[in-house]
Amino acid sequence: MAPTEPDPATAPSRRTPLSFELYPPRTDAAALALGRTIDRLADVDPAFISVTFGAGGSSRDRSLTVLRYILESTVVEPMAHLTCVGSSHAEANELVRRFLDAGIRSFLALRGDPPVGADPDAPLGDLASAAELVQLIHRVQQEREPFDQVAVAGNPRASRIQERTRTTRVAVAAFPTGHPQSRDLSRDVDILLAKQVAGANLAITQLFWEASDYLGFVERARAEGVTIPILPGIMPTTTPKRLSRLTELTGVRPPDAFAIALEVEPDAAAQTELGIDFATRLAAEVIAGGAPGLHLYTYNRHEAVLDVVGRLGLATPHQLANERDAAR
Repeated sequence: MAPTEPDPATAPSRRTPLSFELYPPRTDAAALALGRTIDRLADVDPAFISVTFGAGGSSRDRSLTVLRYILESTVVEPMAHLTCVGSSHAEANELVRRFLDAGIRSFLALRGDPPVGADPDAPLGDLASAAELVQLIHRVQQEREPFDQVAVAGNPRASRIQERTRTTRVAVAAFPTGHPQSRDLSRDVDILLAKQVAGANLAITQLFWEASDYLGFVERARAEGVTIPILPGIMPTTTPKRLSRLTELTGVRPPDAFAIALEVEPDAAAQTELGIDFATRLAAEVIAGGAPGLHLYTYNRHEAVLDVVGRLGLATPHQLANERDAAR
């Protein structure tokens, strides 16, 4: 089905920053396909592409391979996911150094989920929270690249600290509908504020299905002193099976109308259209409400997310033409 034209009344500016999330491939064939997907995503000039890795670093080497591909084969900033689960201070320190040595300067610091069957309140490692991981990332960066001092003009005895030409981006998660282990949304805002105080300079939300959830969360966060950008994370979901799995994993229920429409539609192409249309409308609403950008979860496929990008008017005609040519 041909992409619809963006509604001039609600279409966001072409300057709206984009970012995407990938996960490391499990097979060589998947790795080749992911390389092509990264190339297509890079065509629309995203601010960064983040790459996950499994609990305890089970897919860490594959994640680093993907991050290096983004760094070496595109002009896009790669972002490495890091979690606290199962890591000692020494292990986390070494891992951050390894990423920095590879040229990675953007991180998503996450607490992470305990292993299946584990006590959710039991210690997960030396690092008890994402805020502690944020502090560790900045500390390792400062140890690797100490601040230089430069002379103050007109005062030969004085010096000042020279700012780094490239700062480290440390993002954290935000939960517009509440973290599964949180008592209430006010606690989620308090935790986000603590991450900001620790040095986080960006937040990316977990899944939500209603624009009011994101916009209301941002309003509460701003009222409590959170000033860092809060990117809305949106996932074009195009099959009933995937929607059911997301609901199971996140505990966040989609609107009944969308879930039912996807479930009763027998045609796969029509299901895809329903998912892309829903994601496009949700993205347009949050951007119209002041979102500073758009973070899209990709399932390691570029087609649906780039369709959303095109319908929103966030890519130039030249970029979209390149994408269509590459798909032929």
